[in-house]
Amino acid sequence: MTIPSIAAGAYANVARLADPAAGLGKAVGALAAPGQGADGSSFGAMLKDALNAVAEAGQKSDDKTRAMLSGKADIVDVVTAVSETEVAVQTMVAVRDKVIEAYQSIMAMPI
Repeated sequence: MTIPSIAAGAYANVARLADPAAGLGKAVGALAAPGQGADGSSFGAMLKDALNAVAEAGQKSDDKTRAMLSGKADIVDVVTAVSETEVAVQTMVAVRDKVIEAYQSIMAMPI
């Protein structure tokens, strides 16, 4: 696996997390029940799915590392898996920071 394909894979994972068709943008402009998206999924369910995706990426990284230690995997595969996990965690932290920032802005509003 070459470096450009590693970068392309990492960008594809980030794009998949931010894809409006994946559930992040479906509720925008759609009439839905409070707390639910246009397809009936809730914000909490979307967050849970995103956290599960990050956990799966971490598990994949751990599995690749164990396989490399036993001589069954290439170092490039391990580095790719670790990089993908790192991007997923950085994305998750950025989203968390924005959620906290939004919460603080709402709490600072006068009633």
